[in-house]
Amino acid sequence: MKIKPLLDRVVLKLDDAVETTASGIVLSSAAQEKPQYANVVAVGPGGIVDGNEVKMYVNVGDKVIASKYAGTDVKIDGEEYTIVRQSDILAVVE
Repeated sequence: MKIKPLLDRVVLKLDDAVETTASGIVLSSAAQEKPQYANVVAVGPGGIVDGNEVKMYVNVGDKVIASKYAGTDVKIDGEEYTIVRQSDILAVVE
């Protein structure tokens, strides 16, 4: 199945959560923080959103930092993705 985001939406594949602390303590899945680094999987076309024209600044394949609790988590074909607005992306990592 292929995801095609609408308007200013971006589909992200989050990097794996950190399972151990810097001192070596293993964290349970409930204690792990949601990762902020992600890879862009799909990008919407932009357009008019809330009366303003939105130009898309990210591209498929970019590594980005997204707001920690932004977006909607979805699971498709066993893979987990997060769909966010472009404004929820804080930076592109180069």
